[in-house]
Amino acid sequence: MRKIGVLVSGRGSNLQAIMDRIADGFLPLEIAVVISDKEDAFALERAGMAGIKNVVIPRKGCASKEEFEAKITAELQAAGCELVVLAGFMRILSADFVNTWEHKIINIHPAILPSFPGLHGQKQALDYGVKVAGCTVHFVDAGTDSGPIILQKVVPVMDDDTEDSLSERILVQEHIAMPEALKLWAENKLEIVGRKVRIKA
Repeated sequence: MRKIGVLVSGRGSNLQAIMDRIADGFLPLEIAVVISDKEDAFALERAGMAGIKNVVIPRKGCASKEEFEAKITAELQAAGCELVVLAGFMRILSADFVNTWEHKIINIHPAILPSFPGLHGQKQALDYGVKVAGCTVHFVDAGTDSGPIILQKVVPVMDDDTEDSLSERILVQEHIAMPEALKLWAENKLEIVGRKVRIKA
């Protein structure tokens, strides 16, 4: 069974969605390790309750970003991870880290990329006045939310939406999109051709 490592910073709802789809047999994967940069991330409790190895690597405890990322890589490699999944990991990874794991890092972003990259994609969408919003699962490159797109899900934007209400509606789709993308990866159905990801039959 193919092994993945999940990087988290917060409550871990996308981690939970992955765990649930592994438990119900949809995903033929094993989460080998969950790594957080924050000691109080609830995602660590989720992992612990599921018997998954979880590790805290605080950025403030490292002399440099290079040391911080080297520790993450060491944990991922020691666990035998083939893929790194960013599930609410709130740190920008360096080009060196991304190149080490080239085409082996997947992220989910709460906007329809390439629109509204970076922080607060939901608020950006609302402020712009778009009629649809959503989420994007993509491979990570050295840019900000600029890697090849795997899957996207769309939700309508309501006239009375707030950032919170739109975020919640998008999050429902995130919990569907990430497992779907991981299943395609696990079954070797993703092929990167330039900027495009082709889904093989």
